[in-house]
Amino acid sequence: MANGWAPDGAVQEQIEDSLKDALASARARMPSGEGLDDCEDCGEPIPAPRRQALPGARTCVACQALRRQTAELFRHQPARQQGQSAALTYVA
Repeated sequence: MANGWAPDGAVQEQIEDSLKDALASARARMPSGEGLDDCEDCGEPIPAPRRQALPGARTCVACQALRRQTAELFRHQPARQQGQSAALTYVA
């Protein structure tokens, strides 16, 4: 396959490197260290299967889902430019 000046296999190597970087990033975001027996948000017990599957878990499934939903809401809000207010204005 012709791909310009890149040597054979360079595209595949770039894909593999990108995948390795993504996996390393995901692993770095996973909880680690000593987990909790009770959720730090609601105080309910964290089920043993969750603690075994995710060492370092600090929240129950319901609270973690709520954290993700909240993070998604903030991620999709457009950034305000300097001087703009949060209120919506009608433009005719």
